[in-house]
Amino acid sequence: MQGGETMSSQCMHSNVYYGVVNIKHRNKIIGAVDVWRCVKCKRLFAEEKRLGILDISSEVGMPSIRDDESWFLLTCRLRSEWALVKVTRDGSSIIEHECVDGKVKLQVRDFKIDDNHRLFTISDLINKEVELE
Repeated sequence: MQGGETMSSQCMHSNVYYGVVNIKHRNKIIGAVDVWRCVKCKRLFAEEKRLGILDISSEVGMPSIRDDESWFLLTCRLRSEWALVKVTRDGSSIIEHECVDGKVKLQVRDFKIDDNHRLFTISDLINKEVELE
């Protein structure tokens, strides 16, 4: 491996709990993102937890992510809502989001969306909290 490369696609991941991102609204924790890290390749994996939601996810085990993607937290100012999303490492993706006018497709360019939505990289938020506006 050379500088910055990961062996993720060949790695037989051995994940350990790495930290949490707490999501707050009006000073009350409403959810969290649990973050794991592979001890071999250092790749991050994430899973959202919403307080009061007891439904079992349709995806069994650790949520999958492609080698060219990273985990981000999407926040919506219009609905004071959040979601764990995948964004390609080049900073361009299309994210589907349930907003005030229904389901919308948000175009990501250079890791930015628009004035009403923000993206935060999960790796920068580990063991911190995000307050929704």
